[in-house]
Amino acid sequence: MSPVAMVTGASQGIGRACAEALSAAGHRVALVARSEGALREVAGVLPGESLVLPTDVTSPEQLDAAFSAVEEAWGPVEVLVVNAGAAMSAPLVKTSDDDWQRMLDLNLTAPFRCLRRALPSMTATGWGRVVVIASTASKHGGARIAAYTASKHGVLGLVRTAASEVARSGVTVNAVCPGYVDTPMTDESVAHIASGTGRSPEDARALLADMQPIGRLVTPEEVAAAVLLCVDNGAISGQGLNVDGGAVQS
Repeated sequence: MSPVAMVTGASQGIGRACAEALSAAGHRVALVARSEGALREVAGVLPGESLVLPTDVTSPEQLDAAFSAVEEAWGPVEVLVVNAGAAMSAPLVKTSDDDWQRMLDLNLTAPFRCLRRALPSMTATGWGRVVVIASTASKHGGARIAAYTASKHGVLGLVRTAASEVARSGVTVNAVCPGYVDTPMTDESVAHIASGTGRSPEDARALLADMQPIGRLVTPEEVAAAVLLCVDNGAISGQGLNVDGGAVQS
């Protein structure tokens, strides 16, 4: 049977590209995001079998129900891509408790719950792959993104610890750390920069592109290719693989 994959945040951007790449590689793909309509659109273009699972990943009950739905339909999740996330920008001293908590809930606590739910069946069968979409903000600090950076540093630590715990079980756990990717989330950053600085959206986008040595935004497909590398190669584990055009060299 085809391997069973789950992708969170699968309705657009990096998550959609990962779902398409996994499906093209022969996986059955469970699509998880809040918007059922957007997920059905993605399901309609996948070459292989899929499940549409509208889910708020910050809800423990909904997240557990999504895993249970996959297990009922296909069996345990064997490849888990944890992509759902969000960013925000504000000076640290103007970051509210609600802003801080929202970043932690979505970017750190939800991935923790995903790993806690998926790893037991993977270790029991002796094979599994987990890839968390982190960020280059997992590797360095940056002005005006304190809550986002803290959540992404945290999730990279989570990945490294989980990888260490399951290292001899046949399961790998990795993070892929993109720079600025041409996605709807980056569109929001462009709009925020434009409104805050008076720049045109085109100039704001060029500013983000120029922050990467290759002089352009990364594509979602380039990030998905790195995810597939982590899925295919059992000797890669505990890593934060940068996909950022050389911005963070490690």
